[in-house]
Amino acid sequence: MANKEPNRLLQNLKDLAGRMSSGSKGAGLGLKLLIGAGALAYGVKEATYTVEGGQRAVIFNRIGGMQMDTVLSEGLHFRIPWFQYPIIYDIRAKPRKISSLTGSKDLQMVNIALRVLSRPVASSLPVMYQHLGKDYDERVLPSIVNEVLKSVVAKFNASQLITQRAQVSLLIRRDLFERAKDFNIILDDVAITELSFSKEYTAAVEAKQVAQQEAQRAQFFVEKAKQEQRQKIIQAEGEAQAAKMLGKAVTKNPGYLKLRRIRAAQNIAKTVRCYYSLHFIYSSF
Repeated sequence: MANKEPNRLLQNLKDLAGRMSSGSKGAGLGLKLLIGAGALAYGVKEATYTVEGGQRAVIFNRIGGMQMDTVLSEGLHFRIPWFQYPIIYDIRAKPRKISSLTGSKDLQMVNIALRVLSRPVASSLPVMYQHLGKDYDERVLPSIVNEVLKSVVAKFNASQLITQRAQVSLLIRRDLFERAKDFNIILDDVAITELSFSKEYTAAVEAKQVAQQEAQRAQFFVEKAKQEQRQKIIQAEGEAQAAKMLGKAVTKNPGYLKLRRIRAAQNIAKTVRCYYSLHFIYSSF
């Protein structure tokens, strides 16, 4: 339809030029030149196209089909109007977030989301267009991401998905890179952006953590009580040993007890003397 419009316009201009040439030869010639210049400009426009930076183009020929050995880089290119037309691909890496609900090894439902940075293999664009079209990422990435996530997550228990997240991420990256190669897609980066569980499992995990904290607290008080009990036993044993040694000393030497009394009296007298000395000094002021 788009090709018929310019042809119809040119035909109308030719008819107009024919009618004008019958009345005025000079005016008809000028109009024909104008039509020729317009047709030339239109032909040049239709015969050229530009591939912008970060893009590649493949050529489809109406007679021979896709040109499998041709991938055009940035710049100005030429084509045969109507027979050839370019398909432009953006080969820059594009981010895409894909989520999947899958089951773990212990049958817990896991909601996991990946951020995937992908781009096509430039040299394989003709093959990709034949089999996948321009929306290759829409057709391929969701299916292979779900496939890999289900395969990897099923190898781990729900708790392991949290404690061994780095290993899980590594396995997902490795398997997804290999799977994307089958479709001529390069993955520059794959990262886990979300990892969550059902409300029931989350509540059970929180309850377990609270119970563990309470058990640790109770264990702390038990150990503290045991330590205090051991200290009391050691103190009692020391006092008993001291009393035993004192009894032996008194038995062997009756004067030992009298000597202890004298030393105690001396200490008391010394304390009293210090007290009265201080009292006298303060009373002098």
